[in-house]
Amino acid sequence: MHIHSALPMATVTEDVGWLAAIDEAINNAFARPTEIFSSIVFFPITIGDVSFPAVVAWLILAGIIFTIYFGVPQLRGLKVGYEVVRGRYSSKDDPGEVPHFQALTSALSGTVGLGNIAGVGAAMALGGPGATFWMICAGLIGMATKFAECTLGVKYREVHEDGTVSGGPFKYLPIAFQKLGRIPAKILTGIFAVAILIFGIAGGNMFQANQTFAQVQNVTGGADGFLGSAGAALIFGLVLAFFVAIVILGGIKSIGATTSRLVPAMGGIYVLACLFVIIANIDQVPGAFGAIITGAFDPQGIAGGILGVLIVGFQRASFSNEAGVGSAAIAHSAVKTRRPVSEGFVALFEPLVDTVLICTMTALAIVIAGAPSLQAGIDQVQGGGDTPDGVILTSDAFATVLPWFPIVLAIAVVLFAYSTLITWSYYGLKAWEFLFGRGKTAEITYKIVFLFFTVAGCVLTFSQVISFADAALFVCAFVNLLGVYFLLPVIKREMREYLADRKSGKLLILGIEKDELRTEK
Repeated sequence: MHIHSALPMATVTEDVGWLAAIDEAINNAFARPTEIFSSIVFFPITIGDVSFPAVVAWLILAGIIFTIYFGVPQLRGLKVGYEVVRGRYSSKDDPGEVPHFQALTSALSGTVGLGNIAGVGAAMALGGPGATFWMICAGLIGMATKFAECTLGVKYREVHEDGTVSGGPFKYLPIAFQKLGRIPAKILTGIFAVAILIFGIAGGNMFQANQTFAQVQNVTGGADGFLGSAGAALIFGLVLAFFVAIVILGGIKSIGATTSRLVPAMGGIYVLACLFVIIANIDQVPGAFGAIITGAFDPQGIAGGILGVLIVGFQRASFSNEAGVGSAAIAHSAVKTRRPVSEGFVALFEPLVDTVLICTMTALAIVIAGAPSLQAGIDQVQGGGDTPDGVILTSDAFATVLPWFPIVLAIAVVLFAYSTLITWSYYGLKAWEFLFGRGKTAEITYKIVFLFFTVAGCVLTFSQVISFADAALFVCAFVNLLGVYFLLPVIKREMREYLADRKSGKLLILGIEKDELRTEK
């Protein structure tokens, strides 16, 4: 859900002078620090004519290493993950807060979003249809990373006396770094927590609120519609904050219950629209696949050739599914289970759905329906122009077959933004607890702050602040993956024991016995 691959910030302050002045002053203050910080976090590596952020190489390298180390869990783990999601090896008295399916949808709601819509369009404008092939490859590699970090999130979680859970990198990073010393371990984990908190409040909150208002305003007549007045943004923000509060005040159980309905609904709406375009042009599907595969290995006119299109695809996929950032491990750690690696197998489905399924559907629809707009976008980039807005390219392509699609896209964007917002409220809360301690007062203070910035996101842009937060998110990737490397043997041991128990039938027997004992009581 990387915001650089999403929509531009909406300007909603232009009719209110004093708000615009505040917005401009804050953006000016953050401009230089953001430029410096981003140049460090997204430090470029140049190979030939192609330049890309070092963090992308860090993320992809980790995915390849984990895939090899765990014996390609992407192949043998999906069946296990499916059985776990169905509850085959689970019991209602397992420790944790939410079932496997709700933990999965909670994590998915934080990653499935604008990057899947806008990111694909932008990737194809930069690298042609072939970029899709490499996005799929990156998504498959990222499955192993999710498997590793989410297993650790559950392995080292803390289940409190009231049944609530604190887990994720906040718990396993101090253990991973303990060989470096107590103080370095605290500093590194603290850096991770601060970065997650910054992004949770700005990128995962303000930006999503801003985009929700912008999309609703756009489909209701734009600046001339009933949401065009200056006060409309504030009212909309208050209403949105109210609906966010209804969910987040109930904690992860409420978030899980909401996302278990919202994620399938929003994903279903978008995928059905894609299928409509594909089925309506079913005769063009073989040619579309051909363009994607041919473009991956024989790109025409793309800077850097095969390497260039490969890097574009990998970069967009990494920014979309956040494999390696560690955020998803926070949601997965709340799952009801006694075997940590079981949730690692469930987490395999995240990049599969987020990057492989949804991004592929988007790409096919664009290639089939949007050849003119896609080619125009490619020509614009090759001519030295800016990368076109990916969501507009996607929308224009779909509109050639479905004139009403921009409305569907607006609904999808609103649902994606809302689900991302409530999930990142939970991630931010866990960072807040790590930094300031647990307790009702601390929790209520955080939620008030979070809801305040939800309203602010509708009224102000704070574009430089959000760009700063965007870079902060990928600080997490450097720290998190370093910690995961230290704990790889722990994950492998958990995996071997779990698969051995599954093969012997011990897992199923234990699950049945636990449920029978609970029934007798």
